[in-house]
Amino acid sequence: MTMAPGPVAGPVQLSPPSRGSNRASRWSQAVGRELTTVAITMFGLLLVTFLIARVIPIDPVLAVVGDNARPDVYENARIALGLDQPLWRQFAIYVGKVFTGDLGTSILTAQPVLSDIKRVFPATLELATLGTIIGVALGIPLGVMAAVNQGRWPDQIARFVGLFGYSIPIFWLGLMGLLLFYAKLGWVSGPGRISVGYQDFVNPVTGVILLDAAMQGEWDAFWNALSHLILPSSVLGLFSLAYISRMTRSFMITELQQQYVIAARVKGMSELRVVWRHALRNALVPLITVIALSYANLLEGSVLTETIFAWPGLGRYITNALLNADMNAVLGGTLVVGAIFIGVNLFSDILGRLFDPRTR
Repeated sequence: MTMAPGPVAGPVQLSPPSRGSNRASRWSQAVGRELTTVAITMFGLLLVTFLIARVIPIDPVLAVVGDNARPDVYENARIALGLDQPLWRQFAIYVGKVFTGDLGTSILTAQPVLSDIKRVFPATLELATLGTIIGVALGIPLGVMAAVNQGRWPDQIARFVGLFGYSIPIFWLGLMGLLLFYAKLGWVSGPGRISVGYQDFVNPVTGVILLDAAMQGEWDAFWNALSHLILPSSVLGLFSLAYISRMTRSFMITELQQQYVIAARVKGMSELRVVWRHALRNALVPLITVIALSYANLLEGSVLTETIFAWPGLGRYITNALLNADMNAVLGGTLVVGAIFIGVNLFSDILGRLFDPRTR
């Protein structure tokens, strides 16, 4: 009996993966790499701060119990602080406390360091944000003007402003600003964050006085706080302006020499559109990183500016803690500064991916 031949099976056709799945896979890989980098960096930051606390010639036990403590009190405090444990175990305890928000207790304020940082950081945030806004609003147009007029007098002015902002000592500029605009002309308020008469007007909700005053409708306190903020933020803004304008000029000179700019000009496109819509748009990708790093530098606490203007911010808090051997506060502030840099760098990388399709 003859069997009828069955259908011949052809090769199996595998459908290619969809574009959406490839994109999702690439994004997930990118997120994984970023998170791994952040985790490694944070681990290194924790290790460095832990080792700093162990190698500095300051006994943390004496900082707690005092120089005249009895030997048994000293030993009990040493055991309570975990300093009798092996070094690896001390590091494990330290990491565990950090991840639970326990940065220790400040000797100066007798308060948890994390609570102190939450109290002083909004002042630095307010100061750094306005300083960065000034730097970006003036620095980018100045850098673009210098690049378009390379070698001519606008370029010379921009380069002089950049050199001036880099070279002049901040403490001298702050003192001269107080002498001229506060003591002589009376255009701005003096040191401090707000006048004494307005301190009880604003309930600290976010800690940012301008925002809290505006939310609560306390406009007299708002304008008083702004008057205190203008001068120190302008000092920081000049430093930020110098850095941003210089980098903008460099990026724009590179972009204006590219082939697409020459082609746009040959096609008759207006110079304004070529410069601001095309060249600046491409220069914006590396410029985001520059602005982010400038902002992070101001957020870490500009020590001299906050000291001169009696600004109760993070930089002044860390400086006072260091001068008084308050190592819990110093190391807690150092961790916060490191976390700020990590977070701002991560955020700038994300913005760079959004603005530059080549990275996607």
